[in-house]
Amino acid sequence: MIHEWLKQSWPQVKIDLHIVLALTSSTAAAFMAFKWMGQNRIKKQIQEARRKRDHGLGQMEKVVQEFKQQNPGVQAAHVLSLPLAELVEKLKEGSLSPESVLYTYMEKALAVHQEVNCMRHFIPECEQHLQELKKQKERGLLYGVPVSIKDHIAYKGHLSTCGLVQSLGALAEEDSVLVEVLKRQGANPFVITNVPQSLLNYDCSNSIFGQTVNPRDHKRGPGGSSGGEGALIAAGGSILGFGSDLGGSIRLPSSFCGLCGLKPTAGRLSNLGVRGPIDGILTVPGTVGPMARDVESLALCMKALLCDDMFQLDPFVPPVFFNEEVYSSSMPLRIGYYDTDGYFLLPPCMRRAVHETKKLLQEAGHTLVPFTPPSVDYAIDELYIKGLFADGGSTLFAMFERDIVDPCLKPQVAHLRIPKLVRKVLAKFVKPWFPRLASHLNALCGVRSVNCLWELNDKVMAYRKKFVDQWKKSKLDVVLCPVLGPAFNLRYPSNLLAAISYTMLYNLLNFPAGVVPVTTVTEADEEELGQHQGHFGDPWDKRLKEAVKGAVGLPVAVQCVALPWQDELCLRFMKEVEMLSHQRRLEKAM
Repeated sequence: MIHEWLKQSWPQVKIDLHIVLALTSSTAAAFMAFKWMGQNRIKKQIQEARRKRDHGLGQMEKVVQEFKQQNPGVQAAHVLSLPLAELVEKLKEGSLSPESVLYTYMEKALAVHQEVNCMRHFIPECEQHLQELKKQKERGLLYGVPVSIKDHIAYKGHLSTCGLVQSLGALAEEDSVLVEVLKRQGANPFVITNVPQSLLNYDCSNSIFGQTVNPRDHKRGPGGSSGGEGALIAAGGSILGFGSDLGGSIRLPSSFCGLCGLKPTAGRLSNLGVRGPIDGILTVPGTVGPMARDVESLALCMKALLCDDMFQLDPFVPPVFFNEEVYSSSMPLRIGYYDTDGYFLLPPCMRRAVHETKKLLQEAGHTLVPFTPPSVDYAIDELYIKGLFADGGSTLFAMFERDIVDPCLKPQVAHLRIPKLVRKVLAKFVKPWFPRLASHLNALCGVRSVNCLWELNDKVMAYRKKFVDQWKKSKLDVVLCPVLGPAFNLRYPSNLLAAISYTMLYNLLNFPAGVVPVTTVTEADEEELGQHQGHFGDPWDKRLKEAVKGAVGLPVAVQCVALPWQDELCLRFMKEVEMLSHQRRLEKAM
């Protein structure tokens, strides 16, 4: 019967199959054509964005040359050599003009950009703002200081791209609160700096504006995601810059580039007008913060920002002014310290920096006690990564699907492309020989439901309490610990997300944390790196070794941490570390 039916129906079946095949082929062809058109449109958007940037930089160069012709006597080298506090003093007393400072830094920034590709755009409105500043009767704490800002900190009429092509069409309708307060305090934002695609990476490259490199070694990255800021300030093209920090994005560029950077307690400074690729993540709080060449510049910046204007423009920022008494105190501190978090063993130079700094602090009269942060592996995988990628990374992956993925991000995007079920299967398969990757893959699956997200947030609060209890049990004022470094060779950050456990931890906890450079990589460090096995001897430990090799002479930093809302104490501790390290370098040089 079936045979007879097939015999009778076969001509129609053949027709139907031909139709299906034709439709399938047409659909595939249409899909490929649509994809090609989409990619072509993206490429045109990229070309236009680059053209606009080049035009802006050309405009910047033109006004600099005009100023130099009209003012040939400006001592540029002198202006660039001044620390922020001294520069501010000379601007206020009138021995330096705001014009000479602005155009000097504009010229230097252009030169730096030619070397390291750190600027995303020039802010031509800075010239008009300069004239407005001169008319003001009251001069703010940052009067006449040119400042740089990270890509996603809104400046009216300019883009906040987050390194994504899909964000190239939306201009900011108003200034972020941070920019508005800076202007009211006399500062003058003059350039916007480059970031990695999506911000969620500690390299600094995107498919629109390309790779930013480290000014100290062009074969290495400047860190991220505030990498453009780090490169520009480190090379002298800006005296004060502003980044943001969700997992180390201020502290990592500061470490890689040899700067001082502060991640304040989230909520201490306004985040209004600071957009991310994914807004609304509450499990891990992010914050904006300053980056500069010295700690005193960070403190001056915080004094300026923690003002009535900040509290009125953003009523969610607690009206707590800068506590000068805490910052200026010379009372001995009780300092906890550790050289490894037990999760990721850093290179020998980073651990040496902690021990040398510990010794200096002890000799200066402070009390140093060992401190072991609790359950860091649990905090990073089960709390931080699971909270940041609560949706399994689907929102972020959808953004990359509508973009051209930068080569630096491809390994990271490859993880997001793996279906959740496959991630779980892979995690079970690799666990015996690569347990950290297994935990990482499971964490990237996110949470199953809203109830699970609530439970996760509850676990974060419980972990914070556990950490604080251990801190108080040891009667600590502050903690000294490592920060990731030295600067990585290019293309490594996407393959080593877990290596930033030392910075991610304090985002999860919402503790203020800052970075201070204290030494440089030595030949002995490099030799010891050859024997580095890490805690596990797995591919991540081997990759870290490759990422940092050949770094002799590059900066090495430490991380200084305080309890929430004790930002001034954190800065005071940073200042102490900076001073003692500086004294040691002077003694060695004599």
